[in-house]
Amino acid sequence: MIEKVKMHVNELLNKDNSGHGIDHINRVLELSLKFAEKENANKDIVSLIALLHDVDDYKLFGMDNAENLTNAKMIMRDCNIDKNAQEQVCLALNTIGYSKRLKGFCPTTIEGKIVSDADMCDALGANGILRVYTYSLKNGRPFFNKDIFPIEDMTAEKYTRGCADSSVCHIFEKILKLKNLMLTESGKEEAKSRHQIIVDFLYHFFDEENAFEWKRYLDNYLK
Repeated sequence: MIEKVKMHVNELLNKDNSGHGIDHINRVLELSLKFAEKENANKDIVSLIALLHDVDDYKLFGMDNAENLTNAKMIMRDCNIDKNAQEQVCLALNTIGYSKRLKGFCPTTIEGKIVSDADMCDALGANGILRVYTYSLKNGRPFFNKDIFPIEDMTAEKYTRGCADSSVCHIFEKILKLKNLMLTESGKEEAKSRHQIIVDFLYHFFDEENAFEWKRYLDNYLK
């Protein structure tokens, strides 16, 4: 069952070059299963949520797909997933993602919380930096612009309106906030070291760029 779903997801996302491709899905799946072991969760449901969590992402497939979970429902029907399992998966998919959190939605089941944490953890750490850069390149944004500072009063509307002005702005507007959005003990533990990788990278980067005003900005941000 899981392998059939994985094949469908691979067909949809294997050509993605925005940081949401099958490599991201596989990392989230692996980390989710690691968390599921610790949190004593249903691994089949966790696997399905992890595999399907980006197949209707509004950034890739538009708002209509995101609101109706068009691809996720089609894949689960084609793979003959149990109706009860489909409902559990859809419930979680409707509440996973940073834009959903800005709107006040949050997973309520342990399986949904696990995948939410794993997904956000993959936006942190070394791979997180690479994914931010990849997404900015795809959308024609620079990695860094000394003259443009982040949006500080980020809302769901502003976040979904378009790509951040730079990768560094996106890191401040979203990535550095993820550590405090973890919902499981496993996620909180994993996010700490990954968050620190981002912070250390920024300090080194601003040193090399002689961007001292940005170092001060980071100091104040972290307070």
